[in-house]
Amino acid sequence: MGDPVDPEQLTERLRAYGGAYREFSRRFASWLGLHATDAEALIEILACEERGMALSPARLSERIGRSNPATTAVLNRLEGAGYVVRTREHNDRRIVTLRSSREVHALADEFFNPLGERVGAVMARYSAVELQRFQSFLAELLAAMNTELSSPAGPHPRADIDGTVHSE
Repeated sequence: MGDPVDPEQLTERLRAYGGAYREFSRRFASWLGLHATDAEALIEILACEERGMALSPARLSERIGRSNPATTAVLNRLEGAGYVVRTREHNDRRIVTLRSSREVHALADEFFNPLGERVGAVMARYSAVELQRFQSFLAELLAAMNTELSSPAGPHPRADIDGTVHSE
């Protein structure tokens, strides 16, 4: 078989991958002249479109971890830049769907295609069975993390019994 798996090293590499993903998002933001939060929202909209899904402002707010008013401000900036369009495609005209503009699709392709080619080359070295197992592994890790995130956080470690937090 291969070398034994070091769970700490695997966890560290997953953490580093997450950091590199955030850095690509920041670089995309800088390249477009956007705030990092705006680029994060734009990437979420583009990713949903690639999967054939519609994204509403409320779902976007959840995905980027911002309040509804903060998400509205982000969308106003993205719409003003010509990167996002709000449409009313549903029978219920109150439901807003977020769509990216053709211009931003071309820009995203220009920015992310070199990375996509590199990732594709790495994935091509693995069998479909190996990639399926890895996909299942990541899905299970994500489910474990989401379960933990859905649990309320414990009390602040420096809180008194009444909940007052003291700094040192």
